Amino acid sequence: MTASQTVVLFLDLALILCLARLLGALARRLGQPSVIGEIFAGVLLGPTLFGDDLSELVFPADVRLLLSALAGVGVALFMFVVGTELDIGVLRGGGRVTLWTSAGSTLLPLALGAGLALLLVRSHGKGSSAAFVLFFAVAMSVTAFPVLARIVADRKLAHTRLGTTALTCAAIADLLAWTLLAVVVAIATGERLDWRLALVVPYVTVMFTLVRPLLRRAAQAGTEAAEPGDDRNFLALVLGGLLLSAAFTEWLGLHYIFGAFLFGALLPRGAGRRLRDGVLKRVEPLCGLLLLPVYFVLSGLKVDLSELDSSSLVELAAILAVAITGKFLGAYVGARFAGLDSRHSAALGALLNTRGLTELVVLGVGLELGVLDGSLYSLMVVMAVTTTALTGPLLSRILPPGTPDLGAGTGRSTEEVSRAAGQPQEVIVRRPVH
Repeated sequence: MTASQTVVLFLDLALILCLARLLGALARRLGQPSVIGEIFAGVLLGPTLFGDDLSELVFPADVRLLLSALAGVGVALFMFVVGTELDIGVLRGGGRVTLWTSAGSTLLPLALGAGLALLLVRSHGKGSSAAFVLFFAVAMSVTAFPVLARIVADRKLAHTRLGTTALTCAAIADLLAWTLLAVVVAIATGERLDWRLALVVPYVTVMFTLVRPLLRRAAQAGTEAAEPGDDRNFLALVLGGLLLSAAFTEWLGLHYIFGAFLFGALLPRGAGRRLRDGVLKRVEPLCGLLLLPVYFVLSGLKVDLSELDSSSLVELAAILAVAITGKFLGAYVGARFAGLDSRHSAALGALLNTRGLTELVVLGVGLELGVLDGSLYSLMVVMAVTTTALTGPLLSRILPPGTPDLGAGTGRSTEEVSRAAGQPQEVIVRRPVH
């Protein structure tokens, strides 16, 4: 890296940090997640308003490659944090409301997304048609678990049955979505996978049977031996492990996000919680303040809405209709079928429509693999931002202040509501990165 590249890189990082914090704070003041403002920062600097000249001047191609590398590290750390938020024990306790809402909010978007993809594949399909259709369906079924957790916490729903039910449904839906996305990656990169595909099952087996117990023992040993706050050895072990796991899944051809996500899901809880929380306290600020905004801004730079024509607007309207209707109606019908009242069923539909950051990661994978072209990527980013921005206002209309919690007034005890929703009686939601 030359001296001039170093100078431009540092200036770009400073610009991204300042602009992302400024527009992120503005978004929060407007009642929106900060990710919306950070994406908008990239759109402002991209070709939509000023053409390619400004973005190429501020972010030259050689420096953009360096920024992309930093963004990749940020996404890996983010997926690791998302994995730590996934409580596998909670997923095993799904009740009627949780299971039917999860099924409805996943299967209907998948079906509607696949149907719309069949109409778009001729004009936007690149490479394998099967990969395009399946990818588009997966993109419609995603819920942004970290953004949803932030909304739930900000709305003081973290310790309510509605909030914990929504988070559990989102975790189940996203787990299925990531699994299907791995299939998409396998189809799209089939030429490179060959014999390495057979290593996926042994890899997952080793992670659960060997790596997970080793992490638990290391956490217990660190808790017993180390002084309070002296968790740097465990931090180094975790960071090294997640990078190795991410590198291995990338070598398999499945994308590094899956390795980082799985390693986070295996991080010990219980006796090792103090060390685990210490790791997250160090990882989240770096990831949230600098590395993820780099990813958001680069994502916004790829959005070009300057050449939208009537056909593009029709496609955008269809994408928004399928995205919003699929998630909302699927969750609403599933919750109603499980016996939930109409107001809380609608609230679940609004909450699970949040896509935000997770959708951007999925879309970035699709663009990187060549499954999406530039114009469809831009429309899908607009969809991700729109559905996330609608969550807050919709929830305010559906659940005005003073609305009883899920199950209140039904004559059922708290324990009965917990069992029906498939939730433990107390669920603690940490403050996520975004």
